[in-house]
Amino acid sequence: MVRSRETQAILFGLAAVALWSTVATVFKLGLAFLTPIQMLWLGSVFSLAFFTVSKLVIAPTPITRSVYFRAGLLGLVNPLAYYLILFEAYDRLPAQIAQPLNYTWAITLAILAIPILKQRLSSKALIGIGVSYVGVVILVTRGASVGFDTFDIGGITLALLSTLLWSLYWLATIRLECHPASLMLIGFAVATPIIGLLCWSTDGFPPLTPRTLSVGVWVGLFEMGVTFLLWQQALSRTRQVAKISQLIFLSPFISLFLIDQILGESVHPSAVIALGLIVLGVVLVNKPTVVR
Repeated sequence: MVRSRETQAILFGLAAVALWSTVATVFKLGLAFLTPIQMLWLGSVFSLAFFTVSKLVIAPTPITRSVYFRAGLLGLVNPLAYYLILFEAYDRLPAQIAQPLNYTWAITLAILAIPILKQRLSSKALIGIGVSYVGVVILVTRGASVGFDTFDIGGITLALLSTLLWSLYWLATIRLECHPASLMLIGFAVATPIIGLLCWSTDGFPPLTPRTLSVGVWVGLFEMGVTFLLWQQALSRTRQVAKISQLIFLSPFISLFLIDQILGESVHPSAVIALGLIVLGVVLVNKPTVVR
């Protein structure tokens, strides 16, 4: 039975990683004919529908009014602000740059946990933070000494800002007594009408064609919805959370391969080196030697 549950955990984890690995490619494909707010609106609609059904199936325990209110406010961060900024970054940058930059959210989270959760980091974790940001410098300069103007500075800033918002969001949910499915449902229920209003008043709603709907389904389900619950299932079924968590480090490298093969972006060697350093830094930061 234990072996069976561990096998299930690995399969759930691998499924989540496989789907997450596709989203950078899908973002760029979608942004070729959708604006960031249009893609966010489509994705949010499908994600809201998914979490509505999920709550009916999972039937999590009731929550208080104060939790409803806080979860609703967090919906203004995720999905509204976070994804709008992230999609804008992808619109401005090559996918091979935006994806590794966004992956540094784990480093941002560790840094923010110091003042917010009163955590202290080990020397190994501090080294990991330094290693990751060396990777960021290599990524945005392509290893040259030409400064940070190789790519759109605004796009780089937005990509890094997205890691700040994502980290603040998850830090805010730590002490929120709310089932993840309920948390996401409330957030999307609050944010989706606002996103729709912003979309209508700026770029206008996109035409509902098979092409636009397919992007909306993929973003809404496999970036914002199904994958989230698959990962939760993987962690809930295993007795080796650390081992399952390591699967996530496969995602950015698979993503780079898809970016090269499907988008046709010739991945620069510096992007591979930079991503390796970023992932190494994340591994060091998330070692159990972090003092809590």
